[in-house]
Amino acid sequence: MTVLWYLVLLYLILLIIRMVFSWIRVPPSGPWAKLYSLSFAGTEPVLRPLRNAIPPVRMGAVGLDLSATVLFIVLFILLQYLPH
Repeated sequence: MTVLWYLVLLYLILLIIRMVFSWIRVPPSGPWAKLYSLSFAGTEPVLRPLRNAIPPVRMGAVGLDLSATVLFIVLFILLQYLPH
């Protein structure tokens, strides 16, 4: 398998961790805080421009951010086409 395939897979796992942590509350001093901080720092540089380009979907008073979902789909498709 190529190194690029592994890097994309690792980034996809990091994104999944961030998505899971966005659904639950992570205490700032708990055992999961370091993993949350790592996943946020690793994915935010890519998600920020996507968030600016893709407007949130409005559902009443709530805005649903689709940037992580779009990135997840793109990375998953990329994994299918990279040689491994």
